[in-house]
Amino acid sequence: MRKSLLLAATAISAVAAPAWAQTDNEIDDNVIIVTAQRQAQSLQEVPIAVSAFDSKALEAQQIENASDLQLTLPNVSFTKSNFTASSFTIRGIGDLCVGVSCDSATAIHLNDSPLFNTRLFETEYFDLERVEVLRGPQGTLFGRNATSGVVNVVTAKPDLSGFSASADAEYGNFQSIKLKGMVNVPLGDTFGVRLAGFYLNRDGYTENLFDNTRIDGRDMFAVRASVKWEPTPDTTIDLMGYYFREDDDRARIQKQLCQRDPTGVLGCLNTRRDFDKVNTNATFTGTLGSAEFFAINGLPAALGLNSLYGPDGHAGFIEPNDVRQVRTDFTPEYFTDELQLQAHIEHDFGPINVAITGTYQETEVDSRQDYNTSVLDRTTIDAALGTFNALSAGGAGPLGAFQPVLDAVTSGTQLCTSDTDPTGLGSFGGNRICADTPISLDRSDQDNTSWSIEGVLSSDLDGPFNFLLGGIYAENDLGQNSYYVNTFAIDYIAGVLGGGAGYLGTPFFRNNTQDFRLKSYGIFGEVYFDLSDTLKITGGLRYNNDKKSVTARSTLASFLVPFGQTGDVFDSPFVGAFDADPGTPGNQLVQSRNVAFDEITGRFVVDWQFTDDNLIYASYSRGYKSGGINPPLQPIFAVPESFDPEQIDAFEIGSKNTFADGMLQVNATAFYYKYKDLQLSRIIARTSVNDTIDADIYGLEIEAVVRPDPDWLINMGFSYLNTEVKGDQLFSNPRDPGGGRADAVIIKDITNGANCAVVPGTDGNAAGTNAFVNAINGGLGLQPTTAFPADGGIASTGAFGICGVLEAQAAAIGAGFDPAGIQVLSPGVQVNLRGNDLPQAPNVKVSAGVQYTHNFDSGWTLVPRVDIAYTGDQTGSVFNGNVNKIEGFTQANAQIQLNGGDDRWYVRAFVQNIFDSNSTTGLYLTDASSGLFTNIFTLDPRRYGIGAGIKF
Repeated sequence: MRKSLLLAATAISAVAAPAWAQTDNEIDDNVIIVTAQRQAQSLQEVPIAVSAFDSKALEAQQIENASDLQLTLPNVSFTKSNFTASSFTIRGIGDLCVGVSCDSATAIHLNDSPLFNTRLFETEYFDLERVEVLRGPQGTLFGRNATSGVVNVVTAKPDLSGFSASADAEYGNFQSIKLKGMVNVPLGDTFGVRLAGFYLNRDGYTENLFDNTRIDGRDMFAVRASVKWEPTPDTTIDLMGYYFREDDDRARIQKQLCQRDPTGVLGCLNTRRDFDKVNTNATFTGTLGSAEFFAINGLPAALGLNSLYGPDGHAGFIEPNDVRQVRTDFTPEYFTDELQLQAHIEHDFGPINVAITGTYQETEVDSRQDYNTSVLDRTTIDAALGTFNALSAGGAGPLGAFQPVLDAVTSGTQLCTSDTDPTGLGSFGGNRICADTPISLDRSDQDNTSWSIEGVLSSDLDGPFNFLLGGIYAENDLGQNSYYVNTFAIDYIAGVLGGGAGYLGTPFFRNNTQDFRLKSYGIFGEVYFDLSDTLKITGGLRYNNDKKSVTARSTLASFLVPFGQTGDVFDSPFVGAFDADPGTPGNQLVQSRNVAFDEITGRFVVDWQFTDDNLIYASYSRGYKSGGINPPLQPIFAVPESFDPEQIDAFEIGSKNTFADGMLQVNATAFYYKYKDLQLSRIIARTSVNDTIDADIYGLEIEAVVRPDPDWLINMGFSYLNTEVKGDQLFSNPRDPGGGRADAVIIKDITNGANCAVVPGTDGNAAGTNAFVNAINGGLGLQPTTAFPADGGIASTGAFGICGVLEAQAAAIGAGFDPAGIQVLSPGVQVNLRGNDLPQAPNVKVSAGVQYTHNFDSGWTLVPRVDIAYTGDQTGSVFNGNVNKIEGFTQANAQIQLNGGDDRWYVRAFVQNIFDSNSTTGLYLTDASSGLFTNIFTLDPRRYGIGAGIKF
C-alpha cells in the first residue's frame, strides 16, 4: 500500500552504512523493513526504482544538502539556477521551465506532503529519518504529479521510548563553524516532544580582487519542533513546525564567462566560454546610450555614454582566470526564510487505515548582486557628463531643462544608480545608490504562501486484493515576484530620452508578477492483486486538475514620468501610453491571464519474486506536468502566451537481487521514455519564455553493495543516459541569430538591444543582404556590415541597425536587392533541433565508496571511508555545441571517525572535494540585450576540517 511503497524508497539506504560502530548483526539490521500491504516486507521486494539514505548514511557519505545527493545517485544531477531557484534532474528531466507559473518536474515532498517554492535545497540536512529519491513519473502514490521523480525528506519524529539528546560541532577551512543539536523528551507513554536545529557560519568561497574581500559566504540557521501523541493504540498524531533563515553575501552565480565579440554586435561569440567580459556596446545600455542613437533622435552626440564603434565599458577590464576570483564593486546580498507547519493524523480501523496530512508554508527570498560581476570604466561617462554639465549650466544653459537628470544620476563626483525600488521612481525619487564607479546590479525577490490537505485510505485485507485511495487539494499564492536590472546607464538614458519634460519610467528593468495563484486538486489510487504467491500486479490511476492565474507586467523606460513625481511611477499622467498586454485590445496597465489543465494518468506494474532474494518487475507509467503562462515581453516578439503541459510515457524493467546470504546486493533498471511537449526555457527580450519540444530518453542504472564481512562495506553505482530531441523542432539560437548562414546579416537593434537577422529571398545571395543593410545604414549614419572573428563560430556578417526600419524597407524595396525579396527575422533564423541532446543530462555517472570498521578491545571503533564519483559530459543548452558543453568532473570525499563505546561520542576529520575540482553543474545564457554572456554554477571548492559529537 501507499505507506509501504513510500518507505520502499529507502531500498538502497544500505549502500551507506553508518560511520558509527558496527556489530556482528549489522548486515541483517541494514535490511530495510517496510509494511507493504500491511505485512513486513524488505524493500528489496518493492518494484520501484528508488534510492535513499537514512541519517547515518547521510553522515557517512558527507551528504549535507541536496547538491551532495547527485554524487551518489544514478542518473541524478543538481544545479543552482539564475533566479534563486535550482534544478534537480532525474533521468534527463529537470526544472528546465523558468517562470512563476512553471510546475516542478521533480516534486519535493516533506514527510510525503508537497512543498511549493521551498528553500529546502539551500539549507543543511539535520535530524532526518531519511531522504528518499524515487526515479520516474509519480502521481498515483503522491499528492502532486511529477514527470521526473520525487525527493521526499522525512524528518525524525519524537521517540516515546526514552529521553535522548545529541550535540555536534564542526570547524573547517573558510572559518566554517557548524553546530547541530537535538533533544527528545517523552512526556509519559503516549506523548513526546523533539527539538532540533543547526547553525552554519563561514567566510566566502570567492575572493573579490576589487576590494580584497571574500564573498559568497553563509550565515544561516534552522529550528524544528515535533510533537507525537498516541491517544489510543490505533491513533497517531504528529505535529511539526520548522523555521529557516539565511542572511549573508551568498552569490547566485559563481562566474560569468564570455568569448568577447570585438564587433560589439553580439557581445559574446559562439565557440568558447572564455575568462573575458561581454562587449557592453552590444547591451541595451550600450545601444540606447550611444552617440549614434542620440544623434538619430536629434540629441547632441556628445551626450552619448559611448560610441557603438569605440571602446566599451569593459575595454580595459581584466577578468581573473579563476572561478573563485572576481572583481566586483557591488557586494552580493542574500536573504531567505521559510516557515513550515504540518499536521498528520493516522488511525487504523482494523483492516482499513485512514491518514490525513495538512501542510502550511510561507517562503521569502531576496537576492541582489552585480549584474556583470565587474567594474565598469567611467572614462567615456565622465566625458559625456562634462558636456552635459556645460550645456546645462546649473539649469541656465541650453539644456537647463535637463538639470534634474544630472541631479538624479550624480552626487558630487559619484555616479548614482536607481535602487531596486518597488515604487518605480528610482534615482529620480531619491532612491539611489551612489559610488565612485557606475554600479550595475540585479535583484530577484519573491514571497509566497501555500497550503495543502491530503487524505489517504488504504487497506490490509485478507486475500489477494488490496487498495489505496487518496485525494489532495492545494493552493499556492505568490504575493509578488520581481526581477530587476539596475545600472547607472539606464538612469542616464531614461532621463535624457525624456526630452527635458521628465524621465522614462521605470528607470530600470523590472519584470513584476503582481500575483500568481495555483489551485490544484487530484484524486489518485492503486489496486494490488496477488496472482500467485510470487506474481503480483499493481494498477494505478490519477485525475489531476490545475487552475493558474497570473497578473504581471514588464517595464523599462516605457512611458514619460514628470520630474518631481511622488508616490508611484504609475501615478504619472502619461501612463496611458503604456501597454502591458499587446494581446488585448487597448492599453492595459497589467497583463492578466488564466489557464486550466486536467489530465488522467496512471501506471501498471507486474513483479515476480521468483526466489526469496530475487525480484524482477516491468512497469508502464504516464507522467504529467501542467502547462503555464509566458510572462509579458518588452519589446514584443511573436511567442505563445501560454505553454502546453508535459506528457511522458515511461517504460521500465528492473531487477533487485541479494546473493551470498546478503554479502552482495545488485539492483538494475533499464528505462525508455517517450516525451511529448517537454518544457524548455530561453531568454527573449530580457524575459524567460517557455517552449515545448518532443524527446526520447533511454538509459540504464546499476547499484551494488558488497559486504564481504561485517567490517567492510563497498557500494558502487553506474548509470548511462541517452537523450534526443525528436521530430522537427525549429527555434532561433540566441548565440547565433544568423542560424549558421553565410548569406545572413545579424543586426543589433540600437533601439532596444535585441537581435534580428536579415536573410535573402534567394539562398546564397550574401552580397544582396549586405548591400541592402549597408544602404539603409548609410542613411542612418551607421557603419556597414562587418565580419565576425574567424574563431567566433558565426558564419554571418553583422552590423548595428534598426530592425523595424530594415523590415519596413525590405517590404517596400527589398525586390530591388533580391528578386525573391529580403526578409527580416526576429529574433533570428530558426534552426532544427532534431537529434540534439537535452540539457542537464550527463551521459554517464560512476560512483564508488569504501568503508572499513576497525574494532578495538575497548569497544571503540575507527572507521575510515572514501567516496568518489564521476559525472560525465553534458550540455547546458538544447542547442548543444562546444560553447554549451559542460565537461565531466570528478568529486572525491574522505573522512576518518573514531567512535566511543556504545556510540556515545565521536571525533572525526574530513575532506570534501579532495581534488579541489571547479565542477560546473549548469549554465545560464542571458539575452541579446545583455550581450549573451554565460553564468556558470559550480560545486563547492575543497573543504576540510574536524568535528565532534556526543549522544545522551
